[in-house]
Amino acid sequence: MPKIEIMTIINAPIALCFDLARSIDLHTISTSKTNEKAIGGRTQGLIELNEYVTWQATHFGIRQILTSKITAFERPYYFVDEQISGAFKSLYHEHIFEQDGEKVIMKDIFTFQSPMGIFGRLFNKLILTAYLRKFLMTRNSMIKEFAETDKWKRLI
Repeated sequence: MPKIEIMTIINAPIALCFDLARSIDLHTISTSKTNEKAIGGRTQGLIELNEYVTWQATHFGIRQILTSKITAFERPYYFVDEQISGAFKSLYHEHIFEQDGEKVIMKDIFTFQSPMGIFGRLFNKLILTAYLRKFLMTRNSMIKEFAETDKWKRLI
């Protein structure tokens, strides 16, 4: 099962970083290239424990729908979102936040499994893992940008 690990250093308070990472509105802004929008469950604001969001997006020219649920939550240090329906065989995304002096270390551990056996594993290796890494890094750059400027005030 592929695993993507990303670490982002943010010069902002830990609670702000945590809240921006669970902001439906910021996620929508950061995924504008894939026309991602929340169409079910929590569709705006800050998602909480046991809430779900259904996303509609276009990836690889195909419109897709994915529903994820927050299954673990310890503000402002940790939360997990898991796919409950969608294109992946499984998707588990850990968000970890650690205070380091004036900075926050935001870690993503993103584990997924594609359907279609050997073909899915080949697609992961050749295309999907790099695509998802870039997708997550773009999202994290947006969280960092909003947290380190006054832009966060539009959302929280």
